[in-house]
Amino acid sequence: MRLSQARQYVKWHQFSVGNLLDFIVLVGKTTMRSLLFLFCFVIPLSPHLCAEEMDVFVSGEGGYHTYRIPAIIRTQKGTLIAFAEGRKSGRGDSGNIDLVYKRSFDDGKNWSEMKVLWDDGGNTCGNPCPVIDAATGRIVLPLTWNHGDDHESEIKKSSGKDTRRVYLSWSNDDGETWVDPQEITDQAKEPAWTWYATGPGNGIQLQQGEHKGRLVIPCDHNILVGEESVRRSHCILSDDGGKTWRMSEPLERDTNECAVVELSDGRLLLNMRSYHGKNLRAISYSEDGGETWSGVLLDPELIEPVCQASLITLDDGDLAFSNPASTKRDHMTLKLSENAGKSWSAHEIYPGSAAYSSLVNLGNSSLGLLYEKDGYSRIVFRIISVESLR
Repeated sequence: MRLSQARQYVKWHQFSVGNLLDFIVLVGKTTMRSLLFLFCFVIPLSPHLCAEEMDVFVSGEGGYHTYRIPAIIRTQKGTLIAFAEGRKSGRGDSGNIDLVYKRSFDDGKNWSEMKVLWDDGGNTCGNPCPVIDAATGRIVLPLTWNHGDDHESEIKKSSGKDTRRVYLSWSNDDGETWVDPQEITDQAKEPAWTWYATGPGNGIQLQQGEHKGRLVIPCDHNILVGEESVRRSHCILSDDGGKTWRMSEPLERDTNECAVVELSDGRLLLNMRSYHGKNLRAISYSEDGGETWSGVLLDPELIEPVCQASLITLDDGDLAFSNPASTKRDHMTLKLSENAGKSWSAHEIYPGSAAYSSLVNLGNSSLGLLYEKDGYSRIVFRIISVESLR
């Protein structure tokens, strides 16, 4: 097999292994046997090779110290929109933080110039959790806001200048322009709740059953119980395309940032960041479109360092899950379930420092992973063949 033939094979299968092939040539091992081993065993077992990866947001560029909290969605026209928080003066979660975004028209191979969606002076704007309303094509974007002088600890104690507030923006033109964010706190948050977060990641629209068309946004909040600030997950629901919202019942305590999918049997699965002290993701199910939830269980196969994660449904109903599968924020891992989350196959994407992530179904047996990498120095996008995960 000639090197040119091998490169053509790589191009057809979107494998980024040119440097490895060059190395094999240089050491004089371009034999049929070594190449067969490479293509038949190494590549299929290594999704980090079967991928294309590129920087989307790089800290220090575009006028921002750090970019964090990625979220990505694919519109009805096939456009990818990648969102992030642009943090002006540091990596911290408070202060002058804007919501920024880029678009891609070729499934993530190239990205537009960055635009600012929401800049409220020195205040904190972020936690994107977009969803598409299939009936209209509208991109519905729940967000959160807080006063830039307030730290999370102060908001949790209700001792800051303001509280955490919930907002909604949307786009009717494929993400080219956006409506100024409108406050929906009174619909999405109980008065006693202090801290609050939408997503981050993505919401879903239900595809079947009596609640078909419902928008479901995974959220979390804190509430003071005596002197203790208790964390709990919940969802917000809309049955009219995002015009009005209401809250689900809260989940059990010690649950936090979460992701939601609709299973093939119509149930919803909520996957939650867990503060149970076990370094395992928490899960719960809903049989009524997200109104109420079952008791919380810990999934022994989903290890976490207490960090956000992403969960989506693929075209065939399989589930894809991403997070740092470690007790530290490293080892970004993609997991696939072919049985509605009962068991998972794991595939390490990046062994180094990694944190928040957001998955998107690209169709054509591919998915995209937008994730924080290398000590929050950049947010990258990786295209991965689903077949390489099976």
